Amino acid sequence: MDGHHRQSTPEPTIVGWAQHLRANATVLDIAAGAGRHALWLAARGHRVTAIDRDTTALRQATLAEPASANVCIVQADLENAPWPLPEELFDAVVVVNYLWRDLLPTLFASVAPGGHLLYETFAVGNERYGRPRNPDFLLRANELQDVTPPEFDVLEFAQGEVGDPPCAVRQRLLAQRTS
Repeated sequence: MDGHHRQSTPEPTIVGWAQHLRANATVLDIAAGAGRHALWLAARGHRVTAIDRDTTALRQATLAEPASANVCIVQADLENAPWPLPEELFDAVVVVNYLWRDLLPTLFASVAPGGHLLYETFAVGNERYGRPRNPDFLLRANELQDVTPPEFDVLEFAQGEVGDPPCAVRQRLLAQRTS
């Protein structure tokens, strides 16, 4: 596991984009890890469903957090089992440091009309800086933008090196479902 997965503070991009969420939004946090985004969003009054294959760290993190009452933890293998939340829609879907291409259509389909997809993960070129290096887990140039369905408006898109000096290559997408 690299340093990105051990962070306890939310990604600055997600913090900035959270201003787009309506009050008391329902949020789905994919591959939630230890819950840095789930707990941060829950502390701001959102109702969060946090999914991960291994929920041990997430359950431990919620023990000391008053906001954990707003977090529903779901243990699920998103890559080898059926989607655990069929037909459920959320005001926001948050994905950070996770890529399973087969899941992308389901993630978009889980966003309610008027809701948002907030996605940030590693992209091709990141292998120069560390893990992940496997191209299966690195977005290709413009990939998130290219797979965005027509019923979404892309509000923000960025890709490239991040950090000063550069320490990773990332791709970021904020999209809103219009219908």
